[in-house]
Amino acid sequence: MSEDPDVQAQRLARESLARDDATGWFENLYAAASDGTAVVPWDRGFANPMLTEWFEASEPNGSGKTAVVIGAGTGWDAELVADHGYATTAFDISPTAVETAQRNHPDSKAQYVVANLLDTPAEWHRAFDLVVEIFTVQALPIKLQPTAVGKVGELVRPGGTLVVIASRRAEGQPDDEVEGPPWPLTRATVESFASAPDLRLIALDEVPVPTSPAATRWRAEFLRD
Repeated sequence: MSEDPDVQAQRLARESLARDDATGWFENLYAAASDGTAVVPWDRGFANPMLTEWFEASEPNGSGKTAVVIGAGTGWDAELVADHGYATTAFDISPTAVETAQRNHPDSKAQYVVANLLDTPAEWHRAFDLVVEIFTVQALPIKLQPTAVGKVGELVRPGGTLVVIASRRAEGQPDDEVEGPPWPLTRATVESFASAPDLRLIALDEVPVPTSPAATRWRAEFLRD
């Protein structure tokens, strides 16, 4: 396999977008990875370190609480959340991703399901004590991001917490100069997760990427009143 994983993901995304299908490339990528002909660039084989750090610093008690992990992929972040006691729902639009997560974690306490962030089940509306969004919104074209941001926020129940981790977009960079995927988020986009008056931004950190110190990522925490 000679093609760089990031380049391959971008190629699949562009082919999907050319068919006016903004999300079909996720299944194509995970299916190719399952066949051994591709690598999912963001599949690290362990939970996102910035999420791990958040748990270590916040020490939340998930006992008796619910959580949802958006765009769960092969399940490493969901396993971390479930290990902290949350009754965890983890969803992905790719059936192959869900099958891979279930195969990777046969004794998992998390429930893996196929679902679309842009059309989530009605019973998920404001249903979760903890919502984890990592890299899903930025994997969608910029024109879809406002809708996706709103959908994420509507999963958080009163008193619940939303954690967002995303690549940082350079300030002032025009939309048409961003060649995704990913389409990194501006500070304004991250802050817009709090567009509902009862969902408040309580922390926003800009964290250097260990493997590329010149690059940074956002980690934001929101609370619903």
